[in-house]
Amino acid sequence: MRILMLGGTEFAGRAVVEAALGRGWDVTVLNRGRQEPLPGTTVLRGDRTAPDGLAALAEGEWDVVVDTWSRGPRPVRDAARLLRGRAGRYVYVSSCSVYAWAPPAGYTEDATLVEGAAADAEQTEYPQDKLGGELAALDAFGADRSLLVRAGLILGPYENIGRLPWWLSRIARGGPVLAPGPRNLPLQYVDVRDLAEWILDAAGAGQSGPYNLMSPQGHATMGELLDACVTATGSDAELHWTDPDVVLDAGIQPWTQLPVWTPPGTDGHDALHSADVSRAVGAGLRCRPVTETVADTWSWLQSIGGTAPHRPDRPPVGLDPELEAKVLAAARGVSDTTP
Repeated sequence: MRILMLGGTEFAGRAVVEAALGRGWDVTVLNRGRQEPLPGTTVLRGDRTAPDGLAALAEGEWDVVVDTWSRGPRPVRDAARLLRGRAGRYVYVSSCSVYAWAPPAGYTEDATLVEGAAADAEQTEYPQDKLGGELAALDAFGADRSLLVRAGLILGPYENIGRLPWWLSRIARGGPVLAPGPRNLPLQYVDVRDLAEWILDAAGAGQSGPYNLMSPQGHATMGELLDACVTATGSDAELHWTDPDVVLDAGIQPWTQLPVWTPPGTDGHDALHSADVSRAVGAGLRCRPVTETVADTWSWLQSIGGTAPHRPDRPPVGLDPELEAKVLAAARGVSDTTP
């Protein structure tokens, strides 16, 4: 199989390239050359935001194109139009954010989508940008040759958002850790390597259309995730499971200040951890254990000196140590005075 990866040096794109190389596929990557290419790839240089940024793609044919673009959708439109006669299938890594807020628990790929998206738009809001990318792929390749991967929370090695790296770094420091409850809160996410393998399997099998792409709900719990962090780091950290109301009353923001976590029974949890993924599972999605995802991410993090890369277009995540200590002290005080 001949695959063209638009990008291919960071997180999801890198995982797709590694998976394709592992299968012996012929891999071409187009990027700006800001990072070292993976050995075994054919490297083309281009900046998709520049007027002539796709010149390197003027010639060539591929079976599959994979695109992870997440800003204004116009570069997706331009690439898809240029390649529609020379590529068999266009895979666009989209997001479950394309659904109108707030999708109900158990939402499928037929849920209502956000309004205001356009394939030729400049950068606006993330949900509209991602849906615009979907529309661009559909416009050029049609519904039968477009695979739309609506990913949820993505974790694993090379993460450049900082969610799992923050938890690992925090727990590695040891001491009392604010663990947002409940401990058995079900999570949905996908290991980036499982995402990559599914993309290649689905593209190779000629799949098309939209897929919610994350683990089945409850593949792991918040407790299992943080326990895995303690085990992987070998830390003496003490997880103090704290009632969601205590966390929220302290002004702590779910998802950003406490990455991955969203309170049970909220729109945020329904949207981020409660999707119906039966279509992806039926198309072959397999998810590795949370312990493997966490351990491998910790090994990678150590190999690069302990500080994860961070995308400049995404806000920082994590909880200020002083606020964490304050909430823990208050929670202990309530516990100590409870009859």
